[in-house]
Amino acid sequence: MNAINALVTRAFDLLLAPLEWVGMEFALLVVSGVFGVLALWVFKYISWQKGIKATKDRIKGHLIEIRIYQDNLGVVSKAIGKVLARNVQYMLLNFGPFIPMAVPFTLVVAQLVVRYGFDPVPVRPELVASQSAEPGRPPVIAGEGTTLRIAGDAASIGSLELVLPEGLVARSPLARIPAQGCAVQEITATSPGVYDILLRTSAGESTKRFVAGQEARTRTMQPERVTGLSMLLWPAEDSLAGTGLTEVKFVYPESQLGWLPGSGPMGVILVFLGASMLFGFIAMKPLGVQI
Repeated sequence: MNAINALVTRAFDLLLAPLEWVGMEFALLVVSGVFGVLALWVFKYISWQKGIKATKDRIKGHLIEIRIYQDNLGVVSKAIGKVLARNVQYMLLNFGPFIPMAVPFTLVVAQLVVRYGFDPVPVRPELVASQSAEPGRPPVIAGEGTTLRIAGDAASIGSLELVLPEGLVARSPLARIPAQGCAVQEITATSPGVYDILLRTSAGESTKRFVAGQEARTRTMQPERVTGLSMLLWPAEDSLAGTGLTEVKFVYPESQLGWLPGSGPMGVILVFLGASMLFGFIAMKPLGVQI
């Protein structure tokens, strides 16, 4: 999975680089539109186009039958039953081909989300100052920093150590709960930067990328590093396999999509769906696709 994600990420780096010169919004719309057209083209060849057209024609025929024989309750009842049955057939004929397209769909959406869905964590040096014991300083308030959450097996959580690079400061002790397979620690960025937090367990070592400050923004940012099939959703960092950990996560602020509607990951997904369907609809007749 690491190799697939690395290959797809590299391909998107090359594809999006020239588009992003125009703007993030333009890049998001173009990629979404191109995917919509390509998905429609693939659908044409993996679906039963003749069957879809025939089913649509039969539905139209039964609707005409209802209109013509509207005074004959027996004929109308049978025609309604046929319309309902043909609608089920029509949905199955369209739904089936979309199943093999789920994986490329997920890969594309995941790439767009980690690129456009998040902003870096804000730099908050004043929170670190508030931890000082000097008289007159405001008290430390839990939750004002960024909470790092780690999940894994009991042995790994019990032996877990976090090493924060210079520029990141712990605002709370590392709280380990081996019985529940989780640990948490609140941290704060004192200066902009791209940081790798070291997580050391009895099973091995891993890192979690942490981006702070808009000036340190990177091409891809994701709040979670995971293992297993979840890697399809979070492709910018390698798997945690072999470390005894299953998940390391925190919350990035949601990005604003400029003149596009929405914000954050859900905004990216909605723009992707809307643009891909619009471009696909425009391309239906030129491509000669039944759907």
